[in-house]
Amino acid sequence: MGEGTGAAKPLGPVWVATPHPRAAAGLEEALEGKAEVRIGGDPTPAGSPSCVVLCADGAEGGLVEGMGCVRGLCPGVPLLVFGPRLDLALAWEALKNGADGFVHAEMERGQVVRAVEVAQEGELAAPRRLIPYLLPGPEEPPGVGALSARQREVVGLVAEDLSNAEIAERLYLSVSTIKEHLRAAYKLLGVRDRTEAARMAKDHARGL
Repeated sequence: MGEGTGAAKPLGPVWVATPHPRAAAGLEEALEGKAEVRIGGDPTPAGSPSCVVLCADGAEGGLVEGMGCVRGLCPGVPLLVFGPRLDLALAWEALKNGADGFVHAEMERGQVVRAVEVAQEGELAAPRRLIPYLLPGPEEPPGVGALSARQREVVGLVAEDLSNAEIAERLYLSVSTIKEHLRAAYKLLGVRDRTEAARMAKDHARGL
């Protein structure tokens, strides 16, 4: 980031809120020459950032809380959530809870820059594959196909009438982790319990 550090960047300062050095370095490289990138720390040492990028690290648990913290520190500033890959379930969770866009590590540099530009213009920077799900309305969930691979696996085992303990044993995970995956899946599917989730999973399997 040494090149042209004294010159004004077209995108303004971007605060990257992440404890993960690799993600921070990747975002800094993608925005090099386009934005003054601030990694962690105080987001407003020299004025409010023009955009905030919050690293979700693929974990839906805690995402909403993290977004709330960012909103408290930088009210009114566009917020992008960054994931390790194109995860439609994570993207949906972020946008549903008020994020201004979703970017991920598999995007080209120009795509990341464009997403920041779009968010700063007050528009939604959403993956194209998620757009069809956004059109009907913000309350309509994208369905089983948009769950993460692990969530689909857990819901699929629920559909086989396995208990949380049995699923945990099958997947070598803790029961609390299984419950977290199910809570996230219920929210994305728009269902209240495992019976409704299992029904959706079976309907989806029949459709395939």
